[in-house]
This record gives sequence, structure tokens and C-alpha cells, in this order.
Amino acid sequence: METLIAEFSHFPTFFAMFSIIYLIGYYLVFCKWSPKHRLDASSCLISLAHGTPAVILSLAALLANPTSDFASTNTGFQHLVLEFSIAYFAVDLLHYLVFLPGEFLFIAHHLATIFVFVTCRYLVFHGAYSLLVLLLLAEVTSACQNIWTLAGIRRADLPVASHIYRILSTPFYSLYSIMRGLLGPLFFFKMSIFYLSGEADVVIPRWVSVSWIVVVGGAIIVSILWVSNLWVELFRERKKTREKKER
Repeated sequence: METLIAEFSHFPTFFAMFSIIYLIGYYLVFCKWSPKHRLDASSCLISLAHGTPAVILSLAALLANPTSDFASTNTGFQHLVLEFSIAYFAVDLLHYLVFLPGEFLFIAHHLATIFVFVTCRYLVFHGAYSLLVLLLLAEVTSACQNIWTLAGIRRADLPVASHIYRILSTPFYSLYSIMRGLLGPLFFFKMSIFYLSGEADVVIPRWVSVSWIVVVGGAIIVSILWVSNLWVELFRERKKTREKKER
């Protein structure tokens, strides 16, 4: 335990990295976009920088320790992945607090996610296996989602952006539904049964494991509602398009 506590944290480095990426996006990559669009796009850019790398790092950390379970001691590699994600969510949280304080849902999501990762990394030092599997499932859709989001931001004034948005909508919604609406809930159910059984209470206090269940469960519900609304909107738009063609 003492070794884990004394372990060097990469959080400051990752925080600086995501901050720099955000600033590069705002002042260089999207400098010709409108102020509001520049903010949204810069947030997407750091999400892109986090998502796919987080999937690769999570998978590598899990494969490096295949005997891990819901109560296993975290490895140094797993800590690094948690710090990587904590830094991203911290930078993006600052983005919302400073520029979009009215986005209560995103702010609450980021605060809850940071709480889960921080308690796992810096408080209990166990349970990273479950969080990294969930992180992997959540971020698999990141690249597609952020490109889709960037295209959506400009689809009103750029035909090519509108075209990309339409092309990506169905595959993105499908992948998101599978990961967040099927595989995620299945793993979450298994995780919840384990923690509620009390098998991990010796290494993870019950209040911590229950808080993880509440946070993850809430995130899954919100994700399902969000993608469900997207499907409804997609079918509504397609119906309108068919009706216009029939006229």
C-alpha cells in the first residue's frame, strides 16, 4: 500500500497536455470559426485526443494483468490510465465551468466521473479493472462521435459537413447503442452484483462502491435516453424527407 501511495502521479503532465491541445484548437485549428463554435470544437478536439488513446491504454492495461477482477489491487499502468482520463475530464470541466456554466448535465457528468476515477486512483487503490472496462466501452465511440459532432456544428453552412453528418449518423448511433445500451449495462449489472454482495468491502469501502454504482448507473441511463432521442430525431427527419419526395 505504501508503494502505491508514493507512486508518482502523471496527472499534472496530462493536464498540461490537454490544456495545450485545447488552446491549439481554439487559437489555431478552429481560429476562423465563430467564437461559440470554436469553444465547442476545441472541446471536441481534446475529446478526440482522449477517446481513442484511452481505449488503447485501457485495453493494454487490462491485457497486461488478465487476472484482475472487481476487487483487485490497481497496477501502476492502470493508475496511469486513470490519471490520463482524470486530466481530460478536469480540463473539459473547466471548459464548461468557464464558458458554458449553464450546461448542468455535462458539468454533473464530469464531476461524477472525476469523483469515481479519483477515489479509485487516490483513495482505495482497488477496482480499476471495472472502471477501465467501462471506460473502454464508453470511449470506443469517441472518434466517430466527435467527428459527427464537429460536422454537426458546421452542417448549416457547409454542405460537406452536412454530408458527413448524415453519413455518420446511423453507424454512430448503432455503435453507441451497442456499447452504451447493451454491453455497458450488462457489465454494469455484473459489477453491481459483485460490489453489493460485499465481497469487495475489505478493500473498497461500501460507500465508495455504492457511489460508483450510482454514478455509472446514472450515466448509462442518461446515455440511453440521449441516443434514443437521436434515433427518434433521425427517423423523424427521414420521414419528412420521404414525404417531400412523394410530393
